[in-house]
Amino acid sequence: MEKLQLWLLVLTGLSGAVAQSDLYGQVFVFPKESADAHIILNMKNSGPLQTFTVCLRYFTDLTRPYSLFSYATRARDNEILLFKQKPGELSLSVGGEAVIFKVPENKGTSTGWEHICASWESATGIAELWMNGSPLPRKGLKKGYSVSNQGVLVLGQEQDTPGGRFDAKQSFVGEIADVYMWDRATPIAAMQAANDDSQLPPSIVGWGSLQYQIKGYVVLKPMLA
Repeated sequence: MEKLQLWLLVLTGLSGAVAQSDLYGQVFVFPKESADAHIILNMKNSGPLQTFTVCLRYFTDLTRPYSLFSYATRARDNEILLFKQKPGELSLSVGGEAVIFKVPENKGTSTGWEHICASWESATGIAELWMNGSPLPRKGLKKGYSVSNQGVLVLGQEQDTPGGRFDAKQSFVGEIADVYMWDRATPIAAMQAANDDSQLPPSIVGWGSLQYQIKGYVVLKPMLA
């Protein structure tokens, strides 16, 4: 029953229907601070994750804390979380435990977009973070852990329960694009594909066939640069 309820939340949310689109050249714009604006994404995985890689691009001028990628289950609200606590620090949480990476500021493209890839593997507990194609020193957490597949995946908010209990002061304001997730540790392949527009490995979340719902004040627009 729990799995069914979470699946229905992903599929139907509070209102609206799931869209599936190739969003190449498009971005999700989060225009203002909000306690309800978010995107629900559908993951195409059939079992617990022993490894994963998440990549996305974002564009913001926020200096306060904000969430980039939040995957929550009933057991753990931060099953997977990419969170910018303050300038120069980005945390990756797995199974409720977090590691902090020191990230360079204002080193993205000339237009201000940042590209990040985060990966983790259960066998060693090693977590990697790549920022604009460059790796940061590796960290370790949750060795031997399995990430549940019975969760809700959200962009734009940090979940304290699956699909809810958002805090406006942790909401994302800006633009997000090119969101991908793989059930394997593939940051190098993802970086190479992002840099030369080559074909990406098969993904469980893919910008080219994204299944998503828009909730609240979020707008899909063409990328400006």
